[in-house]
Amino acid sequence: MTLHAPNIADAGRPVIRPLDEAAINRIAAGEVVERPASAVKELVENALDAGARRIAVDYAAGGKVLIRVTDDGCGMTAADLPLAVARHATSKIDGSDLLDIRSFGFRGEALASLGSVGRLVLTSRAEGHEAAQLAVNGGQLGPVRPAALSRGTVVELRDLFYATPARLKFLRSDRAEALAIADVVRRLAMAEPSVGFTLSEVAEGEAPRTIFRADPQPGDLFDALHGRLTAVLGAAFTANAVRVDVERDGLRLAGYAALPTYSRGSSVQQFFCVNGRPVLDRMLLGTLRVAYFDFLSRDRHPAAVLNLICDPERVDVNVHPAKAEVRFREPEAARSLIITGLRSALGGAGHRASSTVADATLAAMRPEAPRVYQMDRPAQASFARATLWQAPAAAPGLAEAPQARVDMPEPAVAEPDFPLGAARAQLHGNYIVAQTTGGMVIVDQHAAHERLVYEKLKRQMAETGIRAQALLIPEVVELSPPDAARLLDHAGELARLGLAIDPFGPGAIAVRETPAILGTVSAAALLRDVLDELADLGRSDSLQSKIEAILSRMACHGSVRSGRALRPDEMNALLREMEATPHSGQCNHGRPTYVELKLHDIERLFGRR
Repeated sequence: MTLHAPNIADAGRPVIRPLDEAAINRIAAGEVVERPASAVKELVENALDAGARRIAVDYAAGGKVLIRVTDDGCGMTAADLPLAVARHATSKIDGSDLLDIRSFGFRGEALASLGSVGRLVLTSRAEGHEAAQLAVNGGQLGPVRPAALSRGTVVELRDLFYATPARLKFLRSDRAEALAIADVVRRLAMAEPSVGFTLSEVAEGEAPRTIFRADPQPGDLFDALHGRLTAVLGAAFTANAVRVDVERDGLRLAGYAALPTYSRGSSVQQFFCVNGRPVLDRMLLGTLRVAYFDFLSRDRHPAAVLNLICDPERVDVNVHPAKAEVRFREPEAARSLIITGLRSALGGAGHRASSTVADATLAAMRPEAPRVYQMDRPAQASFARATLWQAPAAAPGLAEAPQARVDMPEPAVAEPDFPLGAARAQLHGNYIVAQTTGGMVIVDQHAAHERLVYEKLKRQMAETGIRAQALLIPEVVELSPPDAARLLDHAGELARLGLAIDPFGPGAIAVRETPAILGTVSAAALLRDVLDELADLGRSDSLQSKIEAILSRMACHGSVRSGRALRPDEMNALLREMEATPHSGQCNHGRPTYVELKLHDIERLFGRR
């Protein structure tokens, strides 16, 4: 069924004819400018490409009525302005090499698209030139006029999509669009920590309301990024994140990744950049999940801000006009670097757990009723006089009431100068209480030992390999020819995990061996799980996950059980092993294995501070 009647020539043949320039620009705008946040992204990226050090973004009605971006970049001359709003005109590239992209923008479509669907006004001044202004309304260019501006560029976009009113019906509420704008600005602020950003909401007759502000951060890459992440994501993230800086084969991964015990309920704190460009790439986000899957349960999500740096010719950013997706020339090298780099950084954190665990513990221990401190009580002399009649009479011959004293022998344990201190007691058959030089530690002995056993089993598996069990009769699994070919491409990797497969005619796979640790397993179901991950992520970790899930279960059964009484030397041996074992701060499901309370926090609970 034809929705619109085509242009019919003689004999019913459709006529091919070129579209006019306005229609072309509006079609392009549908790809580049999806919503107000897309316009903000394009304009702020242009400001960054112009070398701006401070960028201010103002919006009204969620960006539908007004978007204004002001920067202190290099600016443009009066002669540059008409070219700036022409399609496929850009200063970023010369067109000779579309792989060597070193700027945010390069397609030359954004301003032309914005001018075709809204009311666009460009005001700019380059050093040594007078300021100039150009207006574009619905694709119609006005004359270049003189203007007043000290430096940089101001781009003002009003009435977005007024020329294509049907697009307005697909926009969300003003609040939802404003949140999307804020998300875009925050992502770009994290990508460029040395640049200052200000985001403000303006309303008629009211003073602008600052929504977000991030001042330029001094220092090197990591110092500046640390300060910017504290401003954007909060001090809790940077206090519980480890520095990631790993390089291999011309690829470098830099940024910060949060400890597993700082996991989130959703993926809202996962940010990736490629050569400083914020991206929303499925492969990168999936790889981040794989790097943490050994530490988190399925309903928890890691938090990280990472920048993958490589030669621009090794990554294609021209996959989509929005430039949110990328394609790597060697995707396996990028995946391997992310996984090994993150696991190495998290392993370097040792037994460390996030400070939010202690904060939650202290919050749970604080009484709900208001506390009465010493300063709120009556003076001691007045209190003594008021209660004198209640005091029992002293026994004859005693100058004061008797006092009770109990001397508890100190256990023969080490001094509490270790990170996890020295064990002092075991409570409820499962919790070890240890004294540190600056406070105390409470350890879940079962969860801690479970992690220790699990890490030991993984080391043994890495050293001796995974034993395979040969099937008496190979199991033949019928698949589509593309699926069978995809599996056979990874046959070597699967064999190292104990799964041996061979081709068995077109579209069929013969399974000869399966991992012994899995016991009796359905080869067909196992292969389909592997295929699902290959289709989703480009590689499969499902078999590795199944094997490590078995190891985790074995560790649970082989660890110290709750309710078992431990001697002081056993408790201290457990603490020392935790200090020496990576990832011992969380159990196999991502829960903390211990809580550390500082002495000043404990004293505050009792009103001593």
